Amino acid sequence: MDRIAVLTSGGLDSAVLVADLSRSTDVFPIYVEFGLAWEAAEKKALQSYLETLDHERVAPLTTLAVPADRFYGSHWSLTGEDVPDYDASHDADYLPGRNVLLLGVTAVWCALHDVHRIGLGTLAQNPYPDAKPEFFADYGRLLGGALGHDIEVLAPYRGMEKSALIRAHADLPLRLTLTCIGQKAVGDLDEPDGVGPLHCGACLKCHERHGAFVEAGVPDRTRYAVAPGTD
Repeated sequence: MDRIAVLTSGGLDSAVLVADLSRSTDVFPIYVEFGLAWEAAEKKALQSYLETLDHERVAPLTTLAVPADRFYGSHWSLTGEDVPDYDASHDADYLPGRNVLLLGVTAVWCALHDVHRIGLGTLAQNPYPDAKPEFFADYGRLLGGALGHDIEVLAPYRGMEKSALIRAHADLPLRLTLTCIGQKAVGDLDEPDGVGPLHCGACLKCHERHGAFVEAGVPDRTRYAVAPGTD
């Protein structure tokens, strides 16, 4: 059977990928918990988004866990302090080895559930060494050999900019996705039904998100605590 596990963070890119692939194959959304500061808001956003799809080819969310505190220590991604701000360099949000861990634990799940493909929503502007096509191909072969279970890692948006992805999928409820690492600044606020999670508007990821909507020429219906670029 043609099936694929999709690493789904709750962010815009992977959320689009789930909907996109479900038109032609059975999709198993996988969320891997690291203990990151924004995970509670991210998982809530992801569940809201998946509920809107209501597609028989999208399986219920599977949650796996790789606690990162043992090796990340007091990293900003765990503490929520000093997160890369709106004007930070585009590579300031790098989480060392994240794709290594995400793909590794998901490959084990795949071997146990007869799934041979893993999808990621990685885009063209991703500069990190564990997001390159060569890495995905090599790591897939390595994992497959180690598990005795063929694994193919697919990143179908690797040649696409975020603005193009938004433009091509403006019909999806993108407002329900979360692309924000400043959730500590936002706090635990109630989310009205159907309007989407609150973004801080002041972090690097909010900058990327809002800028992509502007470039795409698509109205940005994201809720921001402060207007992007004004804090």
